[in-house]
Amino acid sequence: MKRTTTLAASLLMGTAILSACLTAQAATYVYVSNADDGVISSYTLDRDAGTLTPLATTQAGDSVMPMAVSPDRQHLYASIRSEPYRVVTYRIDAQSGKLTRQGSGSLPASMANIDTDQSGAYLFGAAYVGDVVSVSPIDADGVVQDSRQVVETGQHAHAMHASPDNRYAFASNLGDDQIAQFRFDPETGQLTPNDPDAASTPDQTGPRHFLFTPNGQHVYALGEFTGAVTIYAYDSDTGTLTRQSTVQGVADSLNLAQGMKRDMIQEGDDTPRIWAADIQITPDGRHLYTSERTSSTISAFEADPETGKLTYLRSTEVETQPRGFQIDDTGKYMVVTGQLDDEIGLYRINPEDGMLELADTAPTGKNANWVEIVSYD
Repeated sequence: MKRTTTLAASLLMGTAILSACLTAQAATYVYVSNADDGVISSYTLDRDAGTLTPLATTQAGDSVMPMAVSPDRQHLYASIRSEPYRVVTYRIDAQSGKLTRQGSGSLPASMANIDTDQSGAYLFGAAYVGDVVSVSPIDADGVVQDSRQVVETGQHAHAMHASPDNRYAFASNLGDDQIAQFRFDPETGQLTPNDPDAASTPDQTGPRHFLFTPNGQHVYALGEFTGAVTIYAYDSDTGTLTRQSTVQGVADSLNLAQGMKRDMIQEGDDTPRIWAADIQITPDGRHLYTSERTSSTISAFEADPETGKLTYLRSTEVETQPRGFQIDDTGKYMVVTGQLDDEIGLYRINPEDGMLELADTAPTGKNANWVEIVSYD
């Protein structure tokens, strides 16, 4: 009996040691692009302690901005918005978080957003100035090649993403108040217009970034000029969006006027205007967040995963001019970048009410604008 007890104790101890080793090996890294410095800052996120620790600074290129992570989490892709326009591929070391440059591929224009298809075989790009979207093949080593297909779309393409089943793709057209709809062939990487070829947003919305809900049933699109979120039902059979409703996301107490394209604001007009930027959702689909740059706030919404209904909750003051932010894969933390701030912020997310609580800050470079989080837990 004593021997059995001793054996059981040994097994339990061994299990505990193994668990401790696995925990010690688990790592979460944060990558932030800094456009004016031309570098990517990296950090370790300790999710137990709620801290951000700077790791390294990696050279990228002038005006490095949007980034994307490959589905297998082995590569980070960074778009350079200065000539020659290109996307740089970095290999991520899962043990250290170190980025190693592996190559670059040319892009047809300055991309406001990049993202891979669901398989990781292709990279999409959306060009605000060029009014085009592009598709670039990704080789067997995970390196993005020169763009293969360039498609003219509506005015000021701002973001592009594949549907959950990878058979369709969508691109927001900020200047035309619409979301373009494409059929996507995951074997060849070819885009063709769907029927209909676009879904509308309310007039003067300026659709910027958008996302699919975790269950794939709805799409939320953020209006840059209104700060409102437009809700669409997604039909996976036809690959089309049906507009359902729009929910305001900027509190009246902020006293912000309707936004507009920056090049349309006359010199000397210093009216505080809505200037919404990014949109993210928790993995459980229960809380949605949007950023507004003029007021330097993040707005929180309660989301119904089944119906897609949104209810505005509150706004929280964050880093100055928050262009980009990201939520980790547990839904417990949010990292926020501020274009006019020399620090990034780490926030705890209350799973019950979506409340944000500042947990830590860390230094960053100039014009921090995009953030990606990669976990190897």
